[in-house]
Amino acid sequence: MDPVRPRGTDPVGPPGTDPVRPPGVDAPPICEVPQFAPVHVRGGRYRLRRLTRHKRRAVAAGLAVTAAALVAAGPGDAGRARGHPTGAPPSTSAASPPSPYPSPLPSPRSSSSSLRGRGAVEMVAAPVRIADAATVRLLRPGDRVDVIAADGGSEGRVVAAGARVAEVPDFAATETGALVVLSVPRATAARLAGAGTTARLAVTLC
Repeated sequence: MDPVRPRGTDPVGPPGTDPVRPPGVDAPPICEVPQFAPVHVRGGRYRLRRLTRHKRRAVAAGLAVTAAALVAAGPGDAGRARGHPTGAPPSTSAASPPSPYPSPLPSPRSSSSSLRGRGAVEMVAAPVRIADAATVRLLRPGDRVDVIAADGGSEGRVVAAGARVAEVPDFAATETGALVVLSVPRATAARLAGAGTTARLAVTLC
């Protein structure tokens, strides 16, 4: 048997050889780690700047699209969106139910008074006796005629110009002429009545 060696002793080999060490003591001795300069990755700062630039461009593009949408909407839509009422008030005619009773028609007296108040000419029906009964039979309601008074001279005078024929009575023809009803202003009717008492009246179609 091999003699027991005390701990911490190495066996001594033959001369000229390294002593045999026990297992676990072959590690090199501890030495100090030298100082190294920090390692910088090339392009890292450039990549960060490029990423930031892309983000800024995306934010600017989003703001531009939002501004274009607001301009296209117009100030009216923006005002309605904020709760401001529009310029025209809401119509209440559609909400109110229709009345079952018809609206009363204006009376003829009120209509004529309103026309006089507006400066319209008041028309009256004036019966006029025309000397030539055959000429009266040619007239029809709605025709326009000029009434001419002949006082016995060579030239007649126009008493009414452009008078509208309102009615042609069938039984009014006599030896002294025939009646025709004309729609003329009140002043013209007065002139026709005065001329019929002193002159013979004739008509010409307009």
